[in-house]
Amino acid sequence: MILANYHTHTVRCHHAVGTEREYIEAAIAEGFKTLGFSDHTPQPYPDSFVSGIRMTMAELPGYVDTLLALREEYKDRINILIGLEVEYTLKYFDPLISELQKYPVDYIIQGQHYVPDEVDGSYVGFKTDDEDRLRAYVAHTIEGMKTGLFTYLAHPDLFNFEGSDDIYKKHMSRLVETAVDLDLPLEINGYGFVDGRNYPSDRFFKMAAEYHPKFVIGLDAHNPNLIRQPEHIEGLTDFLARNGIDCGDNSVTLHALS
Repeated sequence: MILANYHTHTVRCHHAVGTEREYIEAAIAEGFKTLGFSDHTPQPYPDSFVSGIRMTMAELPGYVDTLLALREEYKDRINILIGLEVEYTLKYFDPLISELQKYPVDYIIQGQHYVPDEVDGSYVGFKTDDEDRLRAYVAHTIEGMKTGLFTYLAHPDLFNFEGSDDIYKKHMSRLVETAVDLDLPLEINGYGFVDGRNYPSDRFFKMAAEYHPKFVIGLDAHNPNLIRQPEHIEGLTDFLARNGIDCGDNSVTLHALS
Protein backbone atom coordinates (compact mmCIF):
# COMPACT_ATOMS: atom_id res chain seq x y z
CA MET A 1 0.00 0.00 0.00
CA ILE A 2 1.17 3.49 -0.79
CA LEU A 3 0.18 6.36 1.48
CA ALA A 4 0.50 9.38 -0.82
CA ASN A 5 -0.38 10.56 -4.31
CA TYR A 6 0.83 13.94 -5.53
CA HIS A 7 -0.59 13.90 -9.08
CA THR A 8 -4.31 14.75 -9.14
CA HIS A 9 -6.21 16.94 -11.59
CA THR A 10 -9.44 18.95 -11.51
CA VAL A 11 -12.03 19.97 -14.10
CA ARG A 12 -10.16 23.25 -14.64
CA CYS A 13 -7.78 21.51 -17.06
CA HIS A 14 -10.71 20.79 -19.43
CA HIS A 15 -9.92 17.08 -19.72
CA ALA A 16 -10.69 15.81 -16.20
CA VAL A 17 -13.99 15.10 -14.46
CA GLY A 18 -15.29 15.07 -10.90
CA THR A 19 -15.19 17.43 -7.95
CA GLU A 20 -12.26 17.89 -5.63
CA ARG A 21 -14.38 16.40 -2.86
CA GLU A 22 -14.93 13.23 -4.89
CA TYR A 23 -11.17 12.79 -5.34
CA ILE A 24 -10.63 13.29 -1.62
CA GLU A 25 -13.32 10.81 -0.63
CA ALA A 26 -11.88 8.25 -3.06
CA ALA A 27 -8.41 8.74 -1.54
CA ILE A 28 -9.72 8.20 1.98
CA ALA A 29 -11.55 5.05 0.89
CA GLU A 30 -8.34 3.69 -0.68
CA GLY A 31 -6.29 4.29 2.47
CA PHE A 32 -4.24 7.30 1.36
CA LYS A 33 -2.95 9.61 4.10
CA THR A 34 -1.87 12.41 1.73
CA LEU A 35 -3.51 13.63 -1.47
CA GLY A 36 -1.79 16.28 -3.51
CA PHE A 37 -3.64 18.17 -6.21
CA SER A 38 -1.41 19.18 -9.11
CA ASP A 39 -3.62 20.42 -11.90
CA HIS A 40 -2.02 21.79 -15.06
CA THR A 41 -0.69 25.20 -14.18
CA PRO A 42 -1.98 28.32 -15.83
CA GLN A 43 0.62 30.06 -17.95
CA PRO A 44 1.19 33.76 -18.67
CA TYR A 45 0.76 33.14 -22.38
CA PRO A 46 -0.05 35.90 -24.89
CA ASP A 47 -3.72 36.88 -24.88
CA SER A 48 -3.99 35.61 -28.44
CA PHE A 49 -3.25 32.01 -27.35
CA VAL A 50 -5.85 29.97 -25.48
CA SER A 51 -4.80 26.59 -24.10
CA GLY A 52 -7.32 23.78 -24.10
CA ILE A 53 -5.49 21.73 -21.46
CA ARG A 54 -5.02 24.07 -18.50
CA MET A 55 -6.76 26.59 -16.29
CA THR A 56 -6.47 30.30 -16.98
CA MET A 57 -4.55 32.64 -14.72
CA ALA A 58 -7.88 34.01 -13.54
CA GLU A 59 -8.87 30.56 -12.25
CA LEU A 60 -5.80 30.14 -10.05
CA PRO A 61 -7.23 31.93 -6.96
CA GLY A 62 -10.35 29.76 -7.07
CA TYR A 63 -8.25 26.61 -7.38
CA VAL A 64 -6.22 27.53 -4.31
CA ASP A 65 -9.18 28.76 -2.24
CA THR A 66 -11.18 25.60 -2.95
CA LEU A 67 -8.34 23.38 -1.79
CA LEU A 68 -7.61 25.49 1.28
CA ALA A 69 -11.23 25.13 2.38
CA LEU A 70 -11.23 21.38 1.78
CA ARG A 71 -7.88 21.00 3.56
CA GLU A 72 -9.42 22.54 6.66
CA GLU A 73 -12.60 20.49 6.38
CA TYR A 74 -10.75 17.18 6.01
CA LYS A 75 -7.77 17.93 8.26
CA ASP A 76 -8.60 15.12 10.69
CA ARG A 77 -8.99 12.53 7.92
CA ILE A 78 -6.37 13.23 5.26
CA ASN A 79 -3.59 15.68 4.45
CA ILE A 80 -4.47 17.82 1.41
CA LEU A 81 -1.60 19.46 -0.50
CA ILE A 82 -1.83 22.25 -3.07
CA GLY A 83 0.42 21.69 -6.05
CA LEU A 84 0.61 22.28 -9.78
CA GLU A 85 1.95 20.37 -12.76
CA VAL A 86 4.24 22.87 -14.46
CA GLU A 87 5.82 23.03 -17.89
CA TYR A 88 9.36 24.36 -17.83
CA THR A 89 9.62 27.00 -20.54
CA LEU A 90 12.23 29.51 -21.56
CA LYS A 91 9.80 32.39 -22.10
CA TYR A 92 7.20 31.94 -19.39
CA PHE A 93 8.76 30.09 -16.46
CA ASP A 94 10.17 32.99 -14.46
CA PRO A 95 7.04 35.16 -14.61
CA LEU A 96 4.93 32.11 -13.78
CA ILE A 97 6.97 31.30 -10.68
CA SER A 98 6.77 34.94 -9.58
CA GLU A 99 2.98 34.68 -9.80
CA LEU A 100 2.76 31.30 -8.05
CA GLN A 101 4.85 32.60 -5.16
CA LYS A 102 1.91 34.87 -4.26
CA TYR A 103 -0.11 31.79 -3.28
CA PRO A 104 0.29 29.07 -0.63
CA VAL A 105 1.45 26.46 -3.14
CA ASP A 106 3.06 23.48 -1.42
CA TYR A 107 4.95 22.07 -4.41
CA ILE A 108 5.17 21.82 -8.18
CA ILE A 109 5.95 18.80 -10.33
CA GLN A 110 7.60 19.04 -13.73
CA GLY A 111 5.40 17.71 -16.51
CA GLN A 112 7.19 18.34 -19.80
CA HIS A 113 4.67 17.97 -22.63
CA TYR A 114 6.06 20.57 -25.05
CA VAL A 115 9.46 21.77 -26.22
CA PRO A 116 10.19 24.64 -26.00
CA ASP A 117 6.62 25.53 -24.95
CA GLU A 118 2.98 25.02 -25.84
CA VAL A 119 2.74 28.19 -27.95
CA ASP A 120 5.82 27.83 -30.16
CA GLY A 121 6.73 24.15 -29.78
CA SER A 122 5.40 20.67 -30.36
CA TYR A 123 3.94 17.88 -28.22
CA VAL A 124 6.62 15.35 -27.27
CA GLY A 125 4.24 12.39 -27.08
CA PHE A 126 3.89 12.07 -30.86
CA LYS A 127 5.77 9.16 -32.42
CA THR A 128 9.13 10.11 -33.88
CA ASP A 129 12.53 8.66 -34.75
CA ASP A 130 14.15 12.10 -34.89
CA GLU A 131 17.25 12.10 -32.69
CA ASP A 132 17.43 15.90 -32.70
CA ARG A 133 13.96 16.12 -31.16
CA LEU A 134 14.93 13.57 -28.51
CA ARG A 135 18.11 15.49 -27.76
CA ALA A 136 16.14 18.74 -27.45
CA TYR A 137 13.60 17.16 -25.08
CA VAL A 138 16.30 15.81 -22.80
CA ALA A 139 18.28 19.07 -22.74
CA HIS A 140 15.16 21.14 -22.09
CA THR A 141 13.88 18.84 -19.37
CA ILE A 142 17.26 18.77 -17.63
CA GLU A 143 17.38 22.57 -17.65
CA GLY A 144 14.04 22.58 -15.84
CA MET A 145 15.15 19.93 -13.37
CA LYS A 146 18.19 22.03 -12.48
CA THR A 147 16.06 24.98 -11.34
CA GLY A 148 15.71 23.13 -8.02
CA LEU A 149 12.03 24.09 -7.79
CA PHE A 150 10.42 20.81 -8.77
CA THR A 151 9.50 18.06 -6.31
CA TYR A 152 9.70 15.37 -8.96
CA LEU A 153 9.66 14.73 -12.71
CA ALA A 154 6.31 13.47 -13.99
CA HIS A 155 6.13 10.89 -16.80
CA PRO A 156 9.80 11.27 -17.79
CA ASP A 157 9.22 8.66 -20.51
CA LEU A 158 6.43 10.57 -22.29
CA PHE A 159 8.74 11.22 -25.26
CA ASN A 160 7.57 8.64 -27.82
CA PHE A 161 10.82 7.71 -29.55
CA GLU A 162 10.73 4.90 -32.11
CA GLY A 163 14.44 4.96 -32.99
CA SER A 164 17.14 2.57 -31.87
CA ASP A 165 17.66 1.56 -28.25
CA ASP A 166 21.26 2.80 -28.41
CA ILE A 167 20.22 6.32 -29.40
CA TYR A 168 17.42 6.30 -26.85
CA LYS A 169 19.72 5.28 -24.01
CA LYS A 170 22.45 7.69 -25.12
CA HIS A 171 20.18 10.67 -24.47
CA MET A 172 17.66 9.48 -21.88
CA SER A 173 20.41 8.17 -19.60
CA ARG A 174 21.54 11.79 -19.21
CA LEU A 175 18.13 12.63 -17.84
CA VAL A 176 18.32 9.77 -15.33
CA GLU A 177 21.85 10.67 -14.28
CA THR A 178 20.68 14.23 -13.63
CA ALA A 179 17.80 12.92 -11.51
CA VAL A 180 20.29 10.93 -9.45
CA ASP A 181 22.62 13.91 -9.05
CA LEU A 182 19.72 16.15 -7.97
CA ASP A 183 18.02 13.47 -5.83
CA LEU A 184 14.88 14.15 -7.88
CA PRO A 185 12.36 11.26 -8.09
CA LEU A 186 11.13 9.95 -11.42
CA GLU A 187 7.43 9.20 -11.75
CA ILE A 188 5.84 5.93 -12.80
CA ASN A 189 2.60 7.31 -14.24
CA GLY A 190 -0.51 5.36 -13.30
CA TYR A 191 -2.74 7.03 -15.88
CA GLY A 192 -0.67 5.53 -18.66
CA PHE A 193 -1.87 2.04 -17.72
CA VAL A 194 -5.51 3.09 -17.59
CA ASP A 195 -5.49 5.10 -20.82
CA GLY A 196 -3.27 2.78 -22.88
CA ARG A 197 -0.54 5.34 -23.46
CA ASN A 198 3.04 4.78 -24.63
CA TYR A 199 4.20 5.28 -21.04
CA PRO A 200 5.17 3.96 -18.55
CA SER A 201 7.83 2.47 -20.77
CA ASP A 202 9.77 -0.69 -19.93
CA ARG A 203 12.56 0.55 -22.17
CA PHE A 204 12.96 3.68 -20.05
CA PHE A 205 12.50 2.23 -16.58
CA LYS A 206 14.63 -0.86 -17.15
CA MET A 207 17.44 1.49 -18.15
CA ALA A 208 16.67 3.96 -15.36
CA ALA A 209 16.70 1.32 -12.65
CA GLU A 210 20.35 0.60 -13.45
CA TYR A 211 21.24 4.06 -12.08
CA HIS A 212 19.24 3.64 -8.85
CA PRO A 213 17.31 6.93 -8.85
CA LYS A 214 14.36 7.54 -6.56
CA PHE A 215 10.97 6.60 -7.99
CA VAL A 216 7.46 7.75 -7.16
CA ILE A 217 4.07 6.54 -8.36
CA GLY A 218 1.90 9.37 -9.67
CA LEU A 219 -1.70 8.39 -10.35
CA ASP A 220 -2.19 11.36 -12.68
CA ALA A 221 -5.87 11.03 -11.82
CA HIS A 222 -8.28 12.73 -14.21
CA ASN A 223 -11.25 10.93 -12.67
CA PRO A 224 -11.98 10.15 -9.00
CA ASN A 225 -12.25 6.47 -9.96
CA LEU A 226 -8.53 6.54 -10.77
CA ILE A 227 -7.55 7.25 -7.17
CA ARG A 228 -6.53 3.67 -6.52
CA GLN A 229 -3.84 1.66 -4.83
CA PRO A 230 -1.29 0.20 -7.32
CA GLU A 231 -2.72 -3.31 -6.96
CA HIS A 232 -6.04 -1.96 -8.24
CA ILE A 233 -4.50 -0.63 -11.47
CA GLU A 234 -4.12 -3.41 -14.00
CA GLY A 235 -0.50 -3.90 -15.03
CA LEU A 236 1.11 -1.52 -12.54
CA THR A 237 2.37 -3.96 -9.91
CA ASP A 238 3.68 -6.32 -12.63
CA PHE A 239 5.49 -3.37 -14.21
CA LEU A 240 7.14 -2.45 -10.92
CA ALA A 241 8.18 -6.04 -10.26
CA ARG A 242 9.77 -6.74 -13.64
CA ASN A 243 11.72 -3.49 -13.51
CA GLY A 244 12.86 -3.96 -9.91
CA ILE A 245 11.17 -0.82 -8.61
CA ASP A 246 10.03 -0.33 -5.01
CA CYS A 247 8.42 3.01 -4.15
CA GLY A 248 7.89 2.24 -0.46
CA ASP A 249 5.07 4.31 0.98
CA ASN A 250 5.46 6.75 -1.96
CA SER A 251 6.38 9.76 0.16
CA VAL A 252 8.60 12.47 -1.29
CA THR A 253 10.33 15.60 -0.01
CA LEU A 254 8.44 18.69 -1.12
CA HIS A 255 10.40 21.56 -2.67
CA ALA A 256 9.01 24.92 -1.62
CA LEU A 257 8.79 27.75 -4.15
CA SER A 258 9.98 30.42 -1.72
